[in-house]
Amino acid sequence: MLEAAKPDETAGRGRLSAVKPALEGEKRDGGVRLVASGDWLARTIGAMEPLLAETAGSDLGKQITVDCSKVGRIDTAGAFVLERLSRELSADGRTVDLAGISQRDEALFDAVRGTMDREVPISKPPHVSPLTSFFGAIGGGVYGVRDEAVAWLNIIGGAIYGAGYRLAGRSRSRPAAVFNQLDQMGVKAIPIIVLITFLIGGIIAQQGAFQLRRFGGEVYAVNLVGILVLREIGVLLAAIMIAGRSGSAITAEIGSMKMREEIDALHVIGLNPIGVLVFPRLVALTIALPLLTVLANLSALLGGMLTLKLYSDISFANYMQGIQNSVDLFTVFSGLIKAPFMAIVIGIVGALEGMKVGGSAESLGLHVTASVVKAIFLVIVMDGLFAIFYASMGL
Repeated sequence: MLEAAKPDETAGRGRLSAVKPALEGEKRDGGVRLVASGDWLARTIGAMEPLLAETAGSDLGKQITVDCSKVGRIDTAGAFVLERLSRELSADGRTVDLAGISQRDEALFDAVRGTMDREVPISKPPHVSPLTSFFGAIGGGVYGVRDEAVAWLNIIGGAIYGAGYRLAGRSRSRPAAVFNQLDQMGVKAIPIIVLITFLIGGIIAQQGAFQLRRFGGEVYAVNLVGILVLREIGVLLAAIMIAGRSGSAITAEIGSMKMREEIDALHVIGLNPIGVLVFPRLVALTIALPLLTVLANLSALLGGMLTLKLYSDISFANYMQGIQNSVDLFTVFSGLIKAPFMAIVIGIVGALEGMKVGGSAESLGLHVTASVVKAIFLVIVMDGLFAIFYASMGL
């Protein structure tokens, strides 16, 4: 139980070397005497914790004396562990006497005892009414929207600032970065967008023909497909696919750079991360999404044409004639006009969530998920706002 006392080998320069504390047990006068020796200081008592725990759990009899007469230097931490030991030993009804305390250390032990005897007040959570909680949640949501709006404006302002620098010739333009993003977000997204819109166009045509057949207006399924695809479905499907595919990629790329502190490195070398990373992606998305919308419209119309040919025996010539009669120039451009705005929303959301990524893989996954969810939600909301605007204008 007793360790030999020797100078503390880890004592730092400029400090007095400390003698390692020790605790020795001996039977005396029908009881057990625990003799503490050495320096009981905060930097030395860490090694004594296992021995003290073992001593507190041992059966040492009914009469125990903790002798502190051989203790050298002692501080608050040392006084605390000795007092705690005596209290743990007396927990089972044993008589414990903490003796041999020098006169100069009495005040220290008294202060430690007073602190240990003081009752810790149990903090009760403040009573909050459901009404207060409700309005508090609303207020927190408003502040969250405000912070999100400020972050959006920061992204937009940084992108415009970077564009102005390039147009003014004060910063070198990087067309290769834009073309690379066009390839990643536009060209490589063509197969999946064409496939999905082809299937959706066929489904709309089949369901429209099936419902209109009851009223003898099966031929009007052509008008349904043409107007619905060109005004709503084509651009909406393309934007949702880009939000899930490219928006998540933007968040993952910028977020991984944030984790590796590459964005901080751009700040150090005097480059604006928004201008370097976000601006090319916004430009590429603004160019790619309208072009992908055109392909999505053509693919959906083709799917509808083949479906109506097989399901309703509407010839290709009649289908094209119906599209020509039901679709005007505004119908074509009413969907294309939405595409650049949706592209900017997707790019800003993806970049903003990427900038929020912390230093863990879990944070990256959470923000990628948030990016996709927010982008799809805002794309649908924007489509609804355009629909309301067109209806209010009588278009």
